[in-house]
Amino acid sequence: MLQDIRENAQGTIAKIIITLLIVSLSIWGMDAIIGGFSGEPEVATVNGEPITEREFNRLVQIESQRQLSQMEEPDPSLLDEDNIRRQVLDNLIQDRILTQDAANQGMSLTDADVDALITQMPEFQVDGTFNREQFMMVVRNLGMGVAEFREFLRKQYVVGQIRSGLAGSGFVAQAAAQQLMSLQNQTRSFRVASIPATAVADSVAVTDEDVQAFYDANGDAFMQPESIDAQYVALSLESLADPDSVSEEEVAALYEKRAEELAAEERRTAHILISGVDDVDATVAEVQEKLAAGEDFAALAETYSADVASAKNGGDLGFAGRGVFADAYEAAMFELAPGEVSEPVQTSFGTHIIKLLDVRDSEVPALAELEADLRRELAVRKADEAYAEARSELADIAYSANDLNEPAEALGLEIREREGVTRDGGMAPFDHAGLVRQLYFEDALKDGYNTEVIDVGDNVSVVARVKAHHPARQLPLEEVAAQIRTRLEAEKTSEALAERATQLIEELESGQSLADIEGITELGIEWQSFDEQPRNTQSVHPAVVGEAFSLGRPAAEEAVYGFASTGGAVAVIALDSVHEGEVDQEGPQFQQIDDFLATLQGQREYTAYQQYLREQAEVDRL
Repeated sequence: MLQDIRENAQGTIAKIIITLLIVSLSIWGMDAIIGGFSGEPEVATVNGEPITEREFNRLVQIESQRQLSQMEEPDPSLLDEDNIRRQVLDNLIQDRILTQDAANQGMSLTDADVDALITQMPEFQVDGTFNREQFMMVVRNLGMGVAEFREFLRKQYVVGQIRSGLAGSGFVAQAAAQQLMSLQNQTRSFRVASIPATAVADSVAVTDEDVQAFYDANGDAFMQPESIDAQYVALSLESLADPDSVSEEEVAALYEKRAEELAAEERRTAHILISGVDDVDATVAEVQEKLAAGEDFAALAETYSADVASAKNGGDLGFAGRGVFADAYEAAMFELAPGEVSEPVQTSFGTHIIKLLDVRDSEVPALAELEADLRRELAVRKADEAYAEARSELADIAYSANDLNEPAEALGLEIREREGVTRDGGMAPFDHAGLVRQLYFEDALKDGYNTEVIDVGDNVSVVARVKAHHPARQLPLEEVAAQIRTRLEAEKTSEALAERATQLIEELESGQSLADIEGITELGIEWQSFDEQPRNTQSVHPAVVGEAFSLGRPAAEEAVYGFASTGGAVAVIALDSVHEGEVDQEGPQFQQIDDFLATLQGQREYTAYQQYLREQAEVDRL
């Protein structure tokens, strides 16, 4: 047998296999060849199938990077790593359960299917054509090997097919859509009588005992958080930039360079974009035929162009220079003479027919108009190196200094102060979480050391120190008594108004009219009528509308009553009638509601299906 292997290794079969290996390696990378040969540590198994530590760690890294990218000031120390790892593992388990279910249902993609998907994905195309370099770059940026990505795509596609099938199969009876549309379009007629706070002012009193009792019962609400009074020095690139250090020759040289750029030729084009139609070639031929017959280009753009924004203006895209449009479009644009129309041009957006409307050279502003900006730009460039050196010097001096006086004097910086910096931060520069965290480190908080140099913004660096530390404390009663009294008065007023409204409703329900109720006329309270108001009316206070639409239907000629607080007053509401909303089963609104309910039901069914699979699966977390 060994002899057979040795002989075959020198034969035609071996040469073919080696050739295939070389080609695979050159195209797809080593992952495609050895990805499945080596055993890997596992973090969990799902129905006996492992989730590898490498797969888990890669997705943890991707999720961490995603969360960092959403921060204004990315800081890895602010990430909740335990929560990220838990969420990623839960998602991996759920995905594995779903892919196993898809396999059990016989749903799979062949290699040819995967290839077709990849070549059709716009992320991997350049000018509308699949580009292998683009594909490799995107996959590498995802932290995957090619084989790994292909397998991921294969699994996600079949899972997506099941999801789409279940979510898209949701069905609701038309009666449900009719009922929802009728409720949505329903209107109500009601009256409102507003009782002001002055009506109950005599019954509202807050004593010192009330204030003391509230303070004793809610001590945590009057805690002043721990804070720091800080000193700091700030070094910025902007402060080091000296326009006077820039010579006239340097300004003139930069102006000449910019003048060449600004004087570049610009061309104004219009286009008709053919995309999203069943037969692109036939549509292009139809447009060309009409242009040849003398029909107006702008009118045809309005009719045929898939670029809705420019189609309204006859396809006009305005003036543009080089580097604005896709390469193929730009090449065609600069080959045309004014008034000429191009042959069809292919880009990733579709097929363009381009007309050159005008050509111009950009006007270059005079040196005097640009001199200040150019001088400032050159000064900032020169300061860049000085800033890097000054930042390094600041870091060295601040590290060994006992205070900020030495670094401030050495670099000509002003020592500034900021009071009341809590652990949640404060005004700039202490709105930077990293700087605040450094201040609250023990070596700065207790030992009196300076912080490290912290970059708090674009080319702005800060060193700070604790001047004074204020532990958390409960504010004394005398500082918050007025605040408590105001709050209690508002609460008691609201309670008294609610009681008055309830009493008024009882009197109305007993058959009395508003004018006959004692004290109402003297306060100037009277009904204000609102007829057939929709749910989204803007003419009535939102709280009143909410209460009016929550009340039960009035029977016969008897109104139904309720009340709502409107801030400083209470509104008594008399609901007189309910008017059913119109339902047009042929209209777009009805179709939208029907589709929404069906989608909602489909999503519920898919969620229930996921839960069922999860309960049936055998999951071991290692």
